[in-house]
Amino acid sequence: MKKTETKQSNYELQELQLEAAFSQVKSDMQEVSIPKIDLTEFENRFEDIANQLWDAATEVGFFQLVNHGLPLSSITQGFAESKAFFDLPKPIKSQYPLKNGTNAGWEYMEQVRPSTGVADQKESYQVTLPRMQGLWPTTDQMATFQNNITALEHQSWELGMRVLQCFAYKLGFERDFFRNAHDRSQPDYQSTLRLLHYLPIPENTELPENTWRAGAHTDYDCLTMVFQKKGQAGLQVCAGKDASTHQSWCEVEALDDVITCNIGDMLMRWSDDQLKSTLHRVRMPNKGEYKTPRYSMAFFCQANKNIIIQGPKKTYPPISAEEYLKMRIAANFSD
Repeated sequence: MKKTETKQSNYELQELQLEAAFSQVKSDMQEVSIPKIDLTEFENRFEDIANQLWDAATEVGFFQLVNHGLPLSSITQGFAESKAFFDLPKPIKSQYPLKNGTNAGWEYMEQVRPSTGVADQKESYQVTLPRMQGLWPTTDQMATFQNNITALEHQSWELGMRVLQCFAYKLGFERDFFRNAHDRSQPDYQSTLRLLHYLPIPENTELPENTWRAGAHTDYDCLTMVFQKKGQAGLQVCAGKDASTHQSWCEVEALDDVITCNIGDMLMRWSDDQLKSTLHRVRMPNKGEYKTPRYSMAFFCQANKNIIIQGPKKTYPPISAEEYLKMRIAANFSD
């Protein structure tokens, strides 16, 4: 699937209009310290942790979680299952295709960012629990895949809800506001665990101009949590509140036991723009750097379909989480 241009006039959402214009903005690289938030003794230190998260999310836009309680063994097992899935022959993976508008199933170089108009150099497999009928590999193909990936999805959701409790508190909502809005027990649950395989780059390969492993974008959820493997660099973030006039990018170190997080557009709307959804991308390997595959996993906290997104100040018009995600997914995957 190949696209060479974006069509800004087709984008109804303000966020998409901005994202489509990102490629025209001047950018540079700089050293920025991504705040590390220690979640040790979460309940006893709740207010302190909430304040640290708020400062990081409003001033930098990205933060990293340490001592977060999600077992490293679960993350390691998730990466092992992910690699095993992507190592399957294409005819087998194609039995579990990404279904239109569902965020469930496998895709290969189908995502085209509004900021680039060129397909990301990756494949991915989305797990959105209520939509997985017929999309899990069989136990003959992968004996432990479904159980291990489902377990990681659940642990990721629990951690995400703890972080969102802090933002609910700072916004003046009930602490369980976002937990109730992301109710995992409901059939309209939309949070997604995404397994990602950035493709190897053969020597002397000529790729279209402006090609990225993942083009510059903001996320369209409430909170994203990214798992990386040590030594597999490439994630870059545009730290700060405003990338509409100038972009200052910095590299994010890849570590096994540190979870990198960012605010998504959904929470930006809910907070009436107090919390900023931050631009990020995954670059191609530098000259002399590894050109082997790169793996990561991301958990996207996305409100249930029937939830209406609008902040107390009504900065944005009300929209259901279902309709919001449909519009954002269509802009990335439509023909």
